[in-house]
Amino acid sequence: MGERRVTSVDELRAVPLFGELTEEQLGQLAEASTVVAIEPGAELFHEGDPADFWWAVIDGAVELSRHVGREETVVGRMDVPGRWAGGFRAWDERGVYLATARGTVAGRVLRLPSDALAALARKWFPFGSHLIGGLYHTARSIESTARQRQSLVTLGTLAAGLAHEINNPAAAAARTSDALQDTCHALTSSLAGLVASGISAAQVTALDELRAELRTRPDVTSPLALADLEGDLEGWLDDHGVDRGWEIAPGLAAAGADVGWCERVGALLDGPALGPALGWVTSTAAADTLLAELKEATGRISELVTAVKSYSQMDRAARQRVDVTEGLDSTLTMLRHRLADGVAIVRDYAPDLPTIDAYASELNQVWTNLVTNAADAMAGTGTLRVSTRADGGAVVVTIADTGPGMTPEVAARAFDVFFSTKDVGKGTGLGLDIARRIVVERHGGTITIDSAPGRTALEVRLPIR
Repeated sequence: MGERRVTSVDELRAVPLFGELTEEQLGQLAEASTVVAIEPGAELFHEGDPADFWWAVIDGAVELSRHVGREETVVGRMDVPGRWAGGFRAWDERGVYLATARGTVAGRVLRLPSDALAALARKWFPFGSHLIGGLYHTARSIESTARQRQSLVTLGTLAAGLAHEINNPAAAAARTSDALQDTCHALTSSLAGLVASGISAAQVTALDELRAELRTRPDVTSPLALADLEGDLEGWLDDHGVDRGWEIAPGLAAAGADVGWCERVGALLDGPALGPALGWVTSTAAADTLLAELKEATGRISELVTAVKSYSQMDRAARQRVDVTEGLDSTLTMLRHRLADGVAIVRDYAPDLPTIDAYASELNQVWTNLVTNAADAMAGTGTLRVSTRADGGAVVVTIADTGPGMTPEVAARAFDVFFSTKDVGKGTGLGLDIARRIVVERHGGTITIDSAPGRTALEVRLPIR
């Protein structure tokens, strides 16, 4: 990385940042500084290192990146003469670089030691220097506290929603496993009774065929019809001397058996074998039903875990080829607790939607904000429509709700920094301003609002490459 002392103030005067300095001040700045060459790919300073220098671009471009989790993410560019970074030790002895700077376009950057920056600032602007120092410390303290609090609130909201979503299938799996244990005990007891009755191998085969036949019968869905069937079966069991027929009848009815089917079993088996045989059939059918319920519950848990991995992108690179539909689905799964029963979700995804180059986790944060805003606007009742389409070299995502809509004044300010219509503690903490930055600055896309009474749609257009 080449560097040289500044010998003329001409190149400093051409930088807009220094346009108000006097000739004497420019000379003092030139004397205290060095000019460093920007080389594409070369590192100028590193995140976390002491911010011992202040850097200002003369020409060329520098990219700023920082580590977020395990990934390095681009957070800004210094590509206009006068853009600057670092120098925090002029105001705070513990100041460090907030990002890593690497050259992207060849050029030059002014490098000034932080202690020299502090001395010049105190000499030229004593009152301004005092204000900057106080502002730096105050802003850092407020930002640190606010970010920590907001991160905890957002994380707590997502964690509570995920816990709610997982609790239902987990509780169902626990109940089903308990019932399955009881059913297995009943099945074992029935088998023991069949063996004790002296049933033959041929009879066992025929009984199993009758049991398999029940699987092909349609389920009785009417509660009244099912109650009548249970009564008929209980009467038949009592007439044939089957003990505890009131316990076996509901299982036989649920399995699809009727009196005619029982008559066929009675013709095959009689005496002490009939009760255990019917008990074995009901226990087997119940076990099949419980296993299906357990599979559904654990499958739901697995689906949620998959959605969390997709949503967080915790095992993937920061920038990658992204399936937008997958990100939208994982976001809807994560936010299911926020979408009340009165909100209908319509997914209108274009088939064969192309993947795009994107920061997947950041886009998921955008979808989270847009879906949450839509859910809040509908206040528990309405339709959320999430649609995608390809349009030339871009993928277009539209998230629309049937809420009351935005007034023209609100729509005009929706992307302003810090603007919100929500009370403190409400929402995701990610404003539309940050959503716009992710879409526009990070992905080179656009985000627009089309709002009218009864319908608000936010359209996000993302370039495929």
